[in-house]
Amino acid sequence: MSFQKPKGTQDFLPGTVEKWQYIEEKARELCRRFRYSEVRTPIFEHTELFVRGVGETTDVVEKEMYTFVDKGDRSISLRPEGTAGVVRAYAENKLYGEPDVTKLFYIGPMFRYERPQAGRYRQFHQFGIEAFGSADPRLDAEVIALGYLFYKELGLKNISVDVNSVGTPEIRAAFREKLLGFLAPMKEELCKDCQSRMDRNPLRVLDCKQDQAKFEGAPALLDSLDEDCRSHFDIVLRSLDQMGIPYHVNPKLVRGLDYYTHTAFEFKAEGIGAIDTIGGGGRYNGLVGDIGGQDQPGVGFGLGMERLVLILEHQKVDIPDRQQLDVYVIALGEAAEQEAASLLYRLREQGLAADKDYQERKMKAQMKSADRFRSRFVAILGEDELAKGEIILKNMADGSQQSIPLAEAAETAARLCKQG
Repeated sequence: MSFQKPKGTQDFLPGTVEKWQYIEEKARELCRRFRYSEVRTPIFEHTELFVRGVGETTDVVEKEMYTFVDKGDRSISLRPEGTAGVVRAYAENKLYGEPDVTKLFYIGPMFRYERPQAGRYRQFHQFGIEAFGSADPRLDAEVIALGYLFYKELGLKNISVDVNSVGTPEIRAAFREKLLGFLAPMKEELCKDCQSRMDRNPLRVLDCKQDQAKFEGAPALLDSLDEDCRSHFDIVLRSLDQMGIPYHVNPKLVRGLDYYTHTAFEFKAEGIGAIDTIGGGGRYNGLVGDIGGQDQPGVGFGLGMERLVLILEHQKVDIPDRQQLDVYVIALGEAAEQEAASLLYRLREQGLAADKDYQERKMKAQMKSADRFRSRFVAILGEDELAKGEIILKNMADGSQQSIPLAEAAETAARLCKQG
């Protein structure tokens, strides 16, 4: 019997996984600059956390969660997004006791049962950040800036931000009645999902991609904001202007999760057809209290990694070669093989990427391996070299070679590699 990976999942093989490592390293390095610390939460949580944190009327909770009953008769769900688990960890571990804003980031797999398509899988990966303890709109702008700079430094082109204010729960409750008045005459013309949302969460009707053309002239939540919400949003926009971050105010942007307040945003980039959203987030004042902690304001984002990799490939962005060898060791004869094992270890001690043949092949075949591995140098050790206490070091870029003392081979190779 042969096995295949489950639908909607993928294997990350050598040649591809290096791209992911590079992206993850960029995320970690950028978070260090912005003073965000990594947090790692469980891949599964109690189902009620996501029902309360994400919203029971969202597609994520209604249709997409992987939920099961464990041996203790508890309802458990694989995490469909990162924020709820991070908020739970923040509250449970009482991080709100810290005097400064708590800044956290995560990288890891999420799970949603949905139809696989370009850049969308049932097991997918997100890089996200969450900042707790401040309602300052400038923190919203900082969060957007980190995401924008992340994409920019990876080399993505034509990145922009869609931004909106979704106000407060009280403002949305009043706006709900205005929106229902607009939608009611066209209810029968809308898709089934929109008809269902009209009864349960009508703001999410505006998020429907299928019926967008029918919503021209719909009332805008922006027009219903009170003075405090308008001021908050204006400061966010002014901060983005001051940083030179391109954005578009999109009054129909509501995001797909229920916990957002004030700022909501999405990152856009050209790359995979009609689907151009590559990440998003917003402010979620009240979520910490809803999940059971001492209430604190929060803001953050979640960025999809699969879609990012696709767009990097589509835009032909060069990612540094992570597989190139520094030194390939060729040993000819049993005595040389013994010495090569020691040399290989010393090369790696020097911080070099080094390897050798383990299939007893001829020198010509080993040189071909060095070419395939794009090795910068080849170290050749035969019986004659061993007798002299030397080794031949060949530069694969220009074909030049030199004999050097075997005892100094690792240090010499490291020096030459550092010189470029």
